[in-house]
Amino acid sequence: MKETGIKLIAQNKKAFHDYFIEDRLEAGIALVGTEVKSLREGRANLRDSYAAVKDGELYLIGMHISPYTAGNIFNHDPLRDRKLLVHARELRKLANKIKATGYTLVPTRMYFRGGRAKVEIAVARGKAQYDKRQALAKKDAQREIERAVKSRGRERDRGE
Repeated sequence: MKETGIKLIAQNKKAFHDYFIEDRLEAGIALVGTEVKSLREGRANLRDSYAAVKDGELYLIGMHISPYTAGNIFNHDPLRDRKLLVHARELRKLANKIKATGYTLVPTRMYFRGGRAKVEIAVARGKAQYDKRQALAKKDAQREIERAVKSRGRERDRGE
């Protein structure tokens, strides 16, 4: 019986900082043998990558998968463009969304599901610098609130 759990390979935290995430889609990814072995070791980086439609197909561009250490001459190019596997209707829907100005496709995470490598692609809109600062301030305020609540709970437990 196949395992249906999700094993996270890589996450693109920078995407959530730089973009407003509108919609998400799971896509398969076409890989060569040594790439799969590198991914099983968790050696992938999604940071500066994006997805684009070329010749009616969806490609993941700029994703780095480190060469497999035991791969010798059969190793792959770490930065090659990789084809994403989506249904034609999903591709048309994505293409229509990114035609709107300011939208792009960014990978948010990569994982194994049932033994197959998958990429979560998000339709995203770029944040302005002040939006990024506002998001950081909000996150810091939330952290301070949680810290205050936690310390208050400790004081109460000690009977102060």
